[in-house]
Amino acid sequence: QVQLLESGGGTVEPGESRRLSCAHSGWTFCTQDISWYRQAAGKEREFVASINVDGEGNYADSVKDRFTISQDNAANAVYLQMNNLKPEDTAMYYCKESRGGGGYCARVKGDYWGQGTQVTVSS
Repeated sequence: QVQLLESGGGTVEPGESRRLSCAHSGWTFCTQDISWYRQAAGKEREFVASINVDGEGNYADSVKDRFTISQDNAANAVYLQMNNLKPEDTAMYYCKESRGGGGYCARVKGDYWGQGTQVTVSS
């Protein structure tokens, strides 16, 4: 069973930092990557950053140079370090695990989401 639990959200002032955590079930043979997405009020959910099992990160242009995605495989956790936060970063942040591949992995192919954690950037 895939379980994802986000934590670390809260209210911060512009320019401050915040670290989000995503506790997951552990990397499996079928796990392709674990990502962070966000959804602001009245807007569509958008990609923020992703990381694969090798620790390679990928970022949206809007957060590149401010956000860093990392992982602690021993703790089954993925983190999103957010620096120099801006009001436009205000959103619900979600963790997503993507599974897929051939053979058995095709049977469990899909995107699995956590419940989200709210980040509000306001002075």
